[in-house]
Amino acid sequence: MSLTNQKLQQMATALRVLSAEAIEQAKSGHPGMPLGMADVATVLFGKYLNINPAAPRWFNRDRFVLSAGHGSMLLYSLFYFLGYPDITVEDIKNFRQLGAKTAGHPEYGNLSGIDMTTGPLGQGISSAVGMALAERVINAKFGDDLCNHYTYVICGDGCLMEGISEEAASLAGLWKLNKLIVFWDNNNITIDGTVDKSNKTDQLARFQAIGWNTLSIDGHNYDEISAAIEKAQHSDKPTLIACKTTIGFGAPNKCGTPKVHGSPLGEDELAAMKQQFGWTAEPFETPAEIIAAWRAAGQKSAALFEAWNQKAQNNDEFIDYINNVLPQNWDTALNELKVRSIKEQTKVATRKASQLCLENIVSYIPQIIGGSADLAASNLTFVEGMKTITADDYNGNNIMYGIREHAMGAIMNGLALHGGVIPYGGTFFVFSDYMRPAMRLAALMNISPIYVLTHDSIGVGEDGPTHQPIEHLASYRAMPNINTFRPCDVVETAEAWQLAIASAHTPSILALSRQSVPTLRSDATENLTAKGGYVISPSTTRTVATVIATGTEVSLAIEAQKRLAEDNIGINVVSMPCCELFDRQPVEYKRAVLGNLPRIAVEAASVYGWERYVGENGTVIGLNSFGASGKGNEVYAHFGITVENIISAVKKFL
Repeated sequence: MSLTNQKLQQMATALRVLSAEAIEQAKSGHPGMPLGMADVATVLFGKYLNINPAAPRWFNRDRFVLSAGHGSMLLYSLFYFLGYPDITVEDIKNFRQLGAKTAGHPEYGNLSGIDMTTGPLGQGISSAVGMALAERVINAKFGDDLCNHYTYVICGDGCLMEGISEEAASLAGLWKLNKLIVFWDNNNITIDGTVDKSNKTDQLARFQAIGWNTLSIDGHNYDEISAAIEKAQHSDKPTLIACKTTIGFGAPNKCGTPKVHGSPLGEDELAAMKQQFGWTAEPFETPAEIIAAWRAAGQKSAALFEAWNQKAQNNDEFIDYINNVLPQNWDTALNELKVRSIKEQTKVATRKASQLCLENIVSYIPQIIGGSADLAASNLTFVEGMKTITADDYNGNNIMYGIREHAMGAIMNGLALHGGVIPYGGTFFVFSDYMRPAMRLAALMNISPIYVLTHDSIGVGEDGPTHQPIEHLASYRAMPNINTFRPCDVVETAEAWQLAIASAHTPSILALSRQSVPTLRSDATENLTAKGGYVISPSTTRTVATVIATGTEVSLAIEAQKRLAEDNIGINVVSMPCCELFDRQPVEYKRAVLGNLPRIAVEAASVYGWERYVGENGTVIGLNSFGASGKGNEVYAHFGITVENIISAVKKFL
């Protein structure tokens, strides 16, 4: 499709006006970026981006990430003009209103054209690295006919200042993700003033140093924008295009200043902008010829889609792969592992149990891609037969992230969002703090990466309090839509893996121990971890209390049960591998498991949160402080996480 510069200018003006009108009506929003980057967006979406509004989730479409998510109105205007069926002018008018699809920042799932939720700066560009990597991995397996597309990003100074972008961009350079193209809105303005007051980084030199191709253009010159895109498309490296723009372009009195960044233009400034552009249409109305040009741009890739669709529909393996359809009987070997562990009474750390599980998972699920933040030897996330992805060979299933937890979390999101990949990644549980923003976004987007977080308690021992997670279990249990598993043995670990892999809309944490635990389950017929909590060892004598435990502390509770039984004192031991799943069970089931006797909770972590299970008169054995350095068993004893303490707590209820 041939678009003259004059037509592109008309289309860009329409983008600016509609975006500014919606922000003005909402009395809230960020007009600066939509006005400043409208020219770049018009050229990209009008001439180059391969999409199909009639089939918005077309797998081989180009991906687009608005990393500067505060400029969301630019995206919504684009979707409306391009003809996406799930957005109307009424949705534009309802920008930032409660319940509107057109939320303050783009929300994945609200509109079919949104490829990810953005807003926290740096997350978008970093997740885009995962999308670009997924494209290369699937291309290596199925070829150009089925998977061959670009990932485009618009980011601002804030995205480049956030440290996560450095981690992710350095990996993109290492992996030579040449189909990743980033447009930097280089306008020298942040909320508080000019960029030079807070940053003097030469971004082009920085990106060149980590293996990127870099270009610098006038972001309002259509010929330069087109030439840069075409040059980037033929690069053998990822490309950063520095687009020198004027924030709030077209707003005569506010452009180029922080005043236009995060506040509506105001009625007078909006009117002055329209007058400057010669815009005479009524509010929220666009001349028919401009609408027609945009709708034609939305249809420019229709033939590409049809050709791809015909090839894809004749390849059942590919269709199953990209839809993350699990192979039939994918977990048969995992079920056999559970039975074998019970028979052999396997005694290993749950991080080792996880590795045993992966040995019976990875070779059976082609979509799975693992990795670790330079801790594979400790997380035990790598198993025999896995192959590390490199710039020379993308056909692998292991990622060496280096010491980059921030980037790992975001890249895993990008892998999951792209489709055709089931990602898992490992680090120490305490360092999940570095991944938390990405984990929160995963939960918010209803996607399901798997976090293998080992060294889950004060059992870490000699590494001391800096490496001993205390508040982490409670904090993740407080996060909506994330399942936090802390299994007690091989059987529960395998069950947790089964649930995590089968999860379609919820991320999963596997909090795994450094120290060994015995196999406690005597039967694996039913996946009891799916219930969240269950009676793992019922009382065999006069029952006086219920002891609830997780992970390594379940074995302590069962040992206490045995010793109490010698004194004819009985307790029911409840294993609670996943509080979130237990909370979703019917009230009758939860009452049956917890019982109406006094309750004691035992966990080598913060006591916070357990009061809702033990009640006002119950007891929680745990920590109210950070940990300490010493041998793991000595640290447990120091903080009273012992069989003796459990016994003492039970006897207080007699």
